[in-house]
Amino acid sequence: MTKPLLAAVLATGLLLPTASQAVETSLQIELGTQSDFERRTMVYDCATGEPVTVTYINAAPNFLALVPIAEEPEPLVFVSLIAASGVRYASGQWIWWSKGAEANLYDTTLGDDTAPVLTCSEVNNTP
Repeated sequence: MTKPLLAAVLATGLLLPTASQAVETSLQIELGTQSDFERRTMVYDCATGEPVTVTYINAAPNFLALVPIAEEPEPLVFVSLIAASGVRYASGQWIWWSKGAEANLYDTTLGDDTAPVLTCSEVNNTP
């Protein structure tokens, strides 16, 4: 019996030693899954003037989120962590925590008890 595979392509820009030369490269990751693969794209209003689009990839036992961060040239890959409620994802200094139709972005370098740097609500496209 073969397990379904998930291929995620992540593009990133790499700078060469001279500023005038740049090369793009991509990375393909295959994840085995014990169940069906699900990819969901959600749009959030984070009061930034532009919608924030997050892609969730669910391929048990791997749960990922691709989240755009203003300071980064490409969306970052977040992995799920244990949470008391909702789903909490981490990537480096960042925590993306979604609970129902709400999501928050935290910068862990600001301390444990600080407010989120972004507070977002899912955009409902239903008329």
